[in-house]
Amino acid sequence: MSKVSPKKHLGQHFLVDQNIAVKIVDQLILPHEVKDVLEIGPGMGVLTQYLLQHPEYRTTVLDIDRESIAYLQEHFPVLGDRIISADFLKTDLSSLFPGRFAIIGNFPYNISSQIFFKVLEHRDVVPEVVCMIQKEVAERLASPPGSKAYGILSVLLQAFYTIDYKFTVHEHVFHPPPKVKSAVISLVRNEVERLDCNEVLFKQVVKLGFGTRRKTLRNSLRSFNLPPEVTAQPVFDKRAEQLSVADFVALTQLVEQNT
Repeated sequence: MSKVSPKKHLGQHFLVDQNIAVKIVDQLILPHEVKDVLEIGPGMGVLTQYLLQHPEYRTTVLDIDRESIAYLQEHFPVLGDRIISADFLKTDLSSLFPGRFAIIGNFPYNISSQIFFKVLEHRDVVPEVVCMIQKEVAERLASPPGSKAYGILSVLLQAFYTIDYKFTVHEHVFHPPPKVKSAVISLVRNEVERLDCNEVLFKQVVKLGFGTRRKTLRNSLRSFNLPPEVTAQPVFDKRAEQLSVADFVALTQLVEQNT
C-alpha cells in the first residue's frame, strides 16, 4: 500500500510537512515516570515515525480508519499489537494502559471537543496532551478570562490543565488543505486533584453561564431560583467570560449553599 486516501467523513487532513511533525513531537515533556504515549489518528504515521525515534516512549497508535491501520501495520511493524483499530471516543482507555499515559495527535476537527471531554474524564491518568487542532479552537482553550474567545471548554480544561498555545500551522502543509488554519497546543496537568465544590454542579454553572454569554450571571443562572439577597452580590453583575476558574468554583459553592 503506497498511500492512504484522506476521507472527508472522518475529517482527515494529513500533515505532509516533516519539520512541523518533528516540532509537534518535540513539544512532549513527559514526566519521567510516564512511558506510554497514545497517538490519536496517526493516518500514515507522519508523527509516529518521530515518536519511534524516542526509545524512552512506548508508543501506541489508535485509528478508526481501517486503511490507515493496514498502512501502519505494513510500514511500522515494530509497533506490533500497539496498532489499535478503534474509535477513540468509544475506547475503554483503562484496557489499553495500566497506568498514566500522554496523548498526542493531529485531532480530527469535527470531534476535537469530544476528545477533550474524554480527556477530562481521564484527567487522573492523562498528565499531558499535545495536539494539533483548528486555530480558533486552540485560541479558545488557551484564552484567559475576559477574552471573547474564552468559553465553556476553556474553563473546564483550565481547571485541571495548564494550556499553552505553541504555534500556528498554515493550510498548505496538509493534504488535502483544510479551509482554516490550525494550531498546536499543549495541556499539562496542574496540581488540582479535585475542585473545592460539587464538580457536577460546577459544570452546570459554567454551561449555563456561557449559554447566554451576553447576559449577566443574574439572568444566566435564573433557573437556580436563588434568593434575591444572594443574586444582589456583585458577582451576579458580571458575565461568564469575566470569571476565572476560581471565581466559578466560588460561584458554584454559592449556588450549592442556596439551592
